[in-house]
Amino acid sequence: MSPFDSDYKIGVLGGGQLGRMMIQSAIDFNFNVHVLDPDANAPCKTIATSFTHGSLTDFDTVYAFGKDKDVVTIEIENVNTDALKALEREGVSVFPQPELIELIQNKTLQKKFYLENAIPTASFIETANKSEVAQHKDFLPFVNKLATGGYDGRGVQVIRTEQDFAKAFDAPGFVEKLIPFEKEIAVIAARNQNGEVKCYPTVEMVFHPEHNLVEYLFSPAVISIEIEEKAQAIAQNLIEKLGLVGLLAIEMFLTKEGEILVNEIAPRTHNSGHQTIEGNETSQFEQHLRAILNLPLGSTKIKTPAAMINLLGEDGFEGFAKYEGMNQVLGHNGVHVHLYGKKITKPFRKMGHATVTATEAEGLREKVNFVKQHLKIKA
Repeated sequence: MSPFDSDYKIGVLGGGQLGRMMIQSAIDFNFNVHVLDPDANAPCKTIATSFTHGSLTDFDTVYAFGKDKDVVTIEIENVNTDALKALEREGVSVFPQPELIELIQNKTLQKKFYLENAIPTASFIETANKSEVAQHKDFLPFVNKLATGGYDGRGVQVIRTEQDFAKAFDAPGFVEKLIPFEKEIAVIAARNQNGEVKCYPTVEMVFHPEHNLVEYLFSPAVISIEIEEKAQAIAQNLIEKLGLVGLLAIEMFLTKEGEILVNEIAPRTHNSGHQTIEGNETSQFEQHLRAILNLPLGSTKIKTPAAMINLLGEDGFEGFAKYEGMNQVLGHNGVHVHLYGKKITKPFRKMGHATVTATEAEGLREKVNFVKQHLKIKA
């Protein structure tokens, strides 16, 4: 059956903003996208072909949702992979593959995979609990990471001195050498079933100083041709070694010595690719659909320099969202606002993003600062 047939069904586990933007891209191809999400008012609810309210981690719920779909994919990793494996055995295509979702669900397994496959990454030591973390004084400074359950900066704790051991996690994970990096960069790679691989040009990420999530990014990254080629080669090698079908977002450290180290990966569309909607010939959301449906991959070429700013709920406000400064921002050339359909704002909740485009990097920075200064999300 062709994905362009009217009765072809794409199932998505997760109905957040990533799924919402995937559906917005799918509409261009008249694809039928069905969504499962535990939030009864998830961002995808009003635009999906059908919406099912239910748990992503319950075997029966995921299995029942997926059994009549032609292909099932994800927009979040925290899903029941046993149900996905059962669906796969019964002929449902599942991409990314369930065993790879399992690997990426566990950051310790990620790190071991990098070592086994000669993927450059920061040195680490596996730990079972808080007391084991405290045994590695000679490894300081380091980052303590939970093996499972962390996302958007959660599950990560910087340990600089012995006094910081009280902040360590009392759960399985690892300690990773703290890297004095020059920049944090990212590459999104795509691979279809035919083995075709395409990578997006490297982007440069700037993280929020307190909340360890991307505040904004620039595309393309301001790096040398040599570093760009090295980052692209690492990304292609990684997705091919995994054999993953779909999209793989790869976050990396660029060290002061010019070395590139893989930090973490995500088997889906990602915050580091939002600017591709306006900035590249094929958006990451369209590319993900092309990959899981085994269609030819689209061009990843940059159309225009772009920056992406996450629109976060203001600190100290919780309730029905109110957007201040929207008129000023929309009146500024080259600013494109994407809201995620979330009615309730909370401090630092991702409520949307803005992409700004310009002909040169300095113009991007001016527009980023303009958006950050004027657009506020309160209650």
